[in-house]
Amino acid sequence: MTVESTVEEDLVPEVHAEELPGADLPVLGRIGAEAGADAVAEHLREAGRVVRRRDIQMIRAAGLGHIGGEFSVIDILVTLYLHSMNVTPQTVDDPERDRLVLSKGHAAAALYTTLAVAGFIPPAELSTFMQPESMLNGHPANTKIKAVEASTGPLGHGLPIAVGMAMAAKLDGSSRRTFVVLGDGEMQEGSNWEALMTAGNHKLAGLTAVIDRNRLQQGARVAATNDLEPLADKLAAFGWEVVEVDGHDHRALADAFAAVPAGSGRPTAIIARTNKGHPVSFMSDDVAWHHKVPTEQQVETALRELEDA
Repeated sequence: MTVESTVEEDLVPEVHAEELPGADLPVLGRIGAEAGADAVAEHLREAGRVVRRRDIQMIRAAGLGHIGGEFSVIDILVTLYLHSMNVTPQTVDDPERDRLVLSKGHAAAALYTTLAVAGFIPPAELSTFMQPESMLNGHPANTKIKAVEASTGPLGHGLPIAVGMAMAAKLDGSSRRTFVVLGDGEMQEGSNWEALMTAGNHKLAGLTAVIDRNRLQQGARVAATNDLEPLADKLAAFGWEVVEVDGHDHRALADAFAAVPAGSGRPTAIIARTNKGHPVSFMSDDVAWHHKVPTEQQVETALRELEDA
């Protein structure tokens, strides 16, 4: 299917809770740089595979989700939570912990599954995704999960919140870092550009914005809606250090995160080149999978491909 084909979305959820596996998700936990670059990359690759497998099963069971944009951002999330950020399940209350804001909050299932694989929430909780009174809402809420730093969902809010967190760290004289993950379609929001200008002006070196550059948004390509290019030049003009990486290369991501804060004293913008639906063949780079629930057969196909990846 090409992006020009008709976009069909599931407006009424068809729930298949009986298809969701039990609480057998492995908790892989954090791996430090002392393990060596090859071991780190292998650990994160396995985490990405595990997260994708459970993510697609959760969305099938709940009958709701944003699987395309979740699959594009999972490698970013697992690299941050299982390796790069200075935060663990034991230090989630530490004032000096690193913080992450998932501004593209519709990728909540990917965040929850990553948190479970990293040990921040019990894997058994994943079976409650989107159910009444579950702490796993369709968008993450910091009133329900301690590891969620900010409630997000309405696009264009996460980066301004992260700017405030980074400003507080600077005023405190703290070395803690703030990461915020945004969708590229979300970069059309004017509030983000106000936040970018503010962060650049105040040289918030502890702030990193990671842009999930999958080039697709709901219903269309980003370029067809409001072209962001030349994105890197625009970000640099607002006073940011700009790094471009393959957003599915764990080693490249880890190296980019390790370079924060930049020696220039500027905030860092990482443009992570990704594919929506990666690496599943029938989902990859297909706009229809922004908000679409897979069939039972599609789940089986995706699981086979993930096993072989």
